[in-house]
Amino acid sequence: MIPPATSITDNQGAVWTVVNGSVYRNGVAEGNTYNVSMLIWYGGVIYHEGTGGQFYGWNGSNWFATNDPRLGGTSADGTTIPNASYIIDKVGAIWTVANGVVLRSNSAVGTTSNVALLLWYGGKLWYQSTGGQFYVYTDSDQWLPCSDPRTPVAATSGTFHGINGHYDYRYSITALVSIMRNLGCSTYRLGVTNDAAPLNAVVNLAKAFQPAGLNVFALIDLGIRDDNNVLFTSESAAYTWGQQNGAAIAAALAPHGVTMYECGNELTRDSAIIRDSTTAGTKLVDFNNANWPLMRGVMRGMIDGVKSVQPSAQCGINFCVADVAASDALWDGVQPDGTSGHPTVRWDLTTWHNYEVYGDLFNIGSDGSGPGFDLPTYCKARYGKPFLITEWNTGPEKSQSYRADYITSRYASYYQARKTKNIQSAMYYDLDSGDATYGLMIDGVTLNQPYNAFVSYIAGHPDN
Repeated sequence: MIPPATSITDNQGAVWTVVNGSVYRNGVAEGNTYNVSMLIWYGGVIYHEGTGGQFYGWNGSNWFATNDPRLGGTSADGTTIPNASYIIDKVGAIWTVANGVVLRSNSAVGTTSNVALLLWYGGKLWYQSTGGQFYVYTDSDQWLPCSDPRTPVAATSGTFHGINGHYDYRYSITALVSIMRNLGCSTYRLGVTNDAAPLNAVVNLAKAFQPAGLNVFALIDLGIRDDNNVLFTSESAAYTWGQQNGAAIAAALAPHGVTMYECGNELTRDSAIIRDSTTAGTKLVDFNNANWPLMRGVMRGMIDGVKSVQPSAQCGINFCVADVAASDALWDGVQPDGTSGHPTVRWDLTTWHNYEVYGDLFNIGSDGSGPGFDLPTYCKARYGKPFLITEWNTGPEKSQSYRADYITSRYASYYQARKTKNIQSAMYYDLDSGDATYGLMIDGVTLNQPYNAFVSYIAGHPDN
């Protein structure tokens, strides 16, 4: 470095010097530099530091802002302050703690005080106050209360291996029972509404599944529009609709062993709710503030309706991609505009869809394609509820061999996490899609590569 050296020779033989606070290469000023206090040759790159402490690296044509290269890259998972003196996140920001306050690049981040521990874990920053409470930092520039994300939680057994189906399949109920047994699946997810055809079909299926020791996971498939496909006029109207239908469906299914319900399907991705479907849902501004109460109302209504006739039932709310801003806002009674004090949505099961295009569930991208974080760990710490992957698959355009390999690899990651990240179920989508886009069979004829991969993995990995 300069100083104490007077010159640096790089690996191309060029000689670098500092003259009157500017950087020179072979005697020629390199870029626009001034007030340079130090020049460093590190890791095959030339860096300089200005008097304000900002470092810049030379890419061959321009100077780019960077950290002091001697600090290293992204901190190891589990790094804490104290022990370390700083933490570097995935975008290179340096986090420290001073006088009990969390700092990022020497500036306070959100509102923090009495910080006893700062933790880098699962792609997120967490802190623990001197009183013991943990908080996690979000893309909406908030610190939200949670539990210690490092605490392992094992999911209960009995429902892990699952698959999606539809009430109007051409299979007989007897055939479906046989198929489920041959697959090794315990849980069958399918949609139902308070209409005669789907409700009667699911009731009859539940009647057969209960004595066979199989679980029906009922998706109450209601949205934010009425029967005329018109948005509800108010949160109360949406709530009433959800409550009436939820109660009727639970009343029909409860006598036949159905204990788990998913209240809505991908509602956060409705065009009236998500402002831009290409965003990952990690920021409050990703969602429509005006229509938000309609979604909240129908979700609350479905849960309350089910519980009114079946208090012990477990109700889940479904999210997609990386919609943690949506799940946090619903859980805490917050609007997308940041106002608080609104009705909360509290569920018993955190349910998520994880198609390949969304990214790795355990390193899923923040808004757009930004740095990833561990979604099940985040949800475990924030909500303390079992995590269910209620739809997963690769894309419809993939080959059967690709799909088979994907089934094996994804299933392995989900299965491993069930003992530490409270992943209670992984429900493949789906049994029969009518073609080779998603399903494992078509009209009872197996698509051998994905079918065999699915059955083989279950056979070797018991749900215990």
